[in-house]
Amino acid sequence: MNAERQFIPLDIAVLTISDTRTAENDSSGQALVTALTQAGHHLFEKTIVTDDIYQIRAVLSRWIADVAVNAVITTGGTGVTGRDGTPEAVLPLLDKVLEGFGEVFRMISYQDIKSSTLQSRALAGVANATYIFCVPGSTNACRTAWDSLIKDQLDYRTRPCNLVQLMPRLLEK
Repeated sequence: MNAERQFIPLDIAVLTISDTRTAENDSSGQALVTALTQAGHHLFEKTIVTDDIYQIRAVLSRWIADVAVNAVITTGGTGVTGRDGTPEAVLPLLDKVLEGFGEVFRMISYQDIKSSTLQSRALAGVANATYIFCVPGSTNACRTAWDSLIKDQLDYRTRPCNLVQLMPRLLEK
């Protein structure tokens, strides 16, 4: 029997990492909030921190430790300038890295921004049964990541497989 799967809304947190964005001008963070809520998910919390690895880790660690948070999407800090430190902040917190996320994100982005996609250090992984997605700070990059990758993988109805169906097993030893 192949019964249709029901949508499972997740609690998702959004973290904007920027030295210049504020609640009033954070178009990338707001685009992610709009996208996830329109998809039927719940916003757990949204916050902005400066591009400082310890501030990033502090917020992420709190969300990773909170069993109510199913996923986190960060925007910003994935480039190569001296202040871009999101990968350095996040990687030590991850239990497992989803290598394909960054690879596929760059492949998709190449269609729009050509070789500039080489500057993106987008990544994803899982920490304490919480999915973490780190995407660039541009609003277009956030929309690309959500529409082309994250949305379907956080939808239990996506076949042949999705990240939601793995959630009960993430803490297995």
